[in-house]
Amino acid sequence: MVQKYRALTRGVALSRAAAPGFVAAFALLLGGCTPPWTRPEPQGNAPAVPQPAEPAAPPAPAVPTPPPRPPQPPRENHLSPATRSLVTQAHTLLAHGDIDGASATLDRALRIEPSNPLLWIELGRVRLVDGNAHQAEVCARKALALASGDPAAQGQAGHVLVEALRAQGRNQDAAQVESRPYMH
Repeated sequence: MVQKYRALTRGVALSRAAAPGFVAAFALLLGGCTPPWTRPEPQGNAPAVPQPAEPAAPPAPAVPTPPPRPPQPPRENHLSPATRSLVTQAHTLLAHGDIDGASATLDRALRIEPSNPLLWIELGRVRLVDGNAHQAEVCARKALALASGDPAAQGQAGHVLVEALRAQGRNQDAAQVESRPYMH
């Protein structure tokens, strides 16, 4: 239909004066086209016009359902060589009492791998040593969110979260975290 319309409009442009009957034929052709919109349904108490019954569609052939997928094996998060080196450096700095240096080193590691839950766990541990339980909780929750599918990382993040909650005096919240499946 679109091709006919385009061909006809080209013809009209080329021979506007030569074919006065062409305009009438074009109007008849467009008159038979259905508009792309539908008429609105009557509102209020107007009597409903019965619609003709549509023939029932033949039943669709049965599509076999695929067999269920086997469960995904647990995912394991690992540190890249660069971030592993930075975590080792942060442990050394922390052992020498340089909490700010350990924190800065872990911040550098997080710039390399911001979605690695193991780094957020390490930063949460440093925040606990620094006495900032609220920030440790934030780091542990971030690690839990990133560790889905990795039970080992979830367990580590859960332990940091429990310690942070207990340090804030929120023992009931800590007990709820301890009862979660990834903690066992």
